Amino acid sequence: MTNLCTTLSSSCSNTSPFIFSVQPLKLYNATRKKHRSRNFMLKMCSSIPQNATVVGCGSLSVDFLATVAAYPKPDDKIRTTTLKVQGGGNAGNALTCLARLGLNTRIISKIADDSQGRGILDELRADGVDTSFLVVSEEGTSPFTYIIVDNETKTRTCIHTPGYPPMIPQDLSESSLVSALDGASIAYFDGRLYETALVVAHEAARKNIPILIDAERPREGLDDLLKLADYVVCSAKFPKAWTEASTVPQALVSILLRLPNVKFVTVTLGKDGCLMLERSVNGTSKCPSVEDVDVDNLLKSLELRKDKSASIPTCISSSVAKLKAEGIGTVTGKLYIGTAESIPPSELIDTTGAGDAFIGAVIYAICSKFSPEKMLPFAANVAGAKCRDLGARSGLPYGARFASFIR
Repeated sequence: MTNLCTTLSSSCSNTSPFIFSVQPLKLYNATRKKHRSRNFMLKMCSSIPQNATVVGCGSLSVDFLATVAAYPKPDDKIRTTTLKVQGGGNAGNALTCLARLGLNTRIISKIADDSQGRGILDELRADGVDTSFLVVSEEGTSPFTYIIVDNETKTRTCIHTPGYPPMIPQDLSESSLVSALDGASIAYFDGRLYETALVVAHEAARKNIPILIDAERPREGLDDLLKLADYVVCSAKFPKAWTEASTVPQALVSILLRLPNVKFVTVTLGKDGCLMLERSVNGTSKCPSVEDVDVDNLLKSLELRKDKSASIPTCISSSVAKLKAEGIGTVTGKLYIGTAESIPPSELIDTTGAGDAFIGAVIYAICSKFSPEKMLPFAANVAGAKCRDLGARSGLPYGARFASFIR
């Protein structure tokens, strides 16, 4: 098996290039440019941060994607309209996104030496992800996920089966750990494989390598990882679930207060875009003139500035303020609203992996030193490109040209 990505129907394919409408930036659909030379991309893309390397630790899997006309009721028997088998897993998807955008990527994870594991390995290598630190068990099974994509509601339902045997810290030798982090620009963790992830994260922190955590949902060991984080990107439900705050803006304030090393926390909201709270680098003591603002009221005022007729991703930001959350506390920073791309229904195929694409783009933006006003629309566009094809990886764009976006 040379590549996992196989499709039994081409009805869901979109082979036209995607355009970033914030600026005339063209992204290339993965299905058209699958064999594009990575070296050629690096020459074409002057904006790519030189020698930037991202080390990711987390999940890999095989995704069995079945599209259906409508989600079945209990005891129903239905037919698929399209079936695709493709690599998946949060870490695998985010690193594939980064590799296609042109960064150096290394994956720390575990698979089995079975047909599915070999397919996972081949697909990562084909996309330029360094698999030197991937542990391959001689026995056991590789992780896999059944994904039902509902064409009627444009939603997906995932049923995951973990791999066996699970990864443990002893699987990663000290020399491999040191080599994996050598020269790394940033380390990324999706919250899986937490025992191994903690070992890698502590070493990254010791080496002063910035850490980004994907907080999809509360997991065992996630709190310990978050204590080491410089950046946090979380799902819509996570902030309130983790902090028990009554609103998302209040929860973001709580997160920054509980995690004093975090520079920003971003929450993805699907078609509603994202919110981001950035800590002021100057701090309260050096900003005596900033006013106190209720964070919920601030969000409402920013919402009024949205252009509801715009289909392109945009970013709306506040001024630096002392943001108050009732009963929680105050943090000095800026609140941002990032809007999502308005994708025509005829082009919206599948949201599987959209969050992973968003995170990959955020990591790219950090390595490129993008401002939040540039980072959030950029990440929304990358995620929007992914949603135009079936599966977490088929629609991931190749970053052949970024010059117009950078300008």
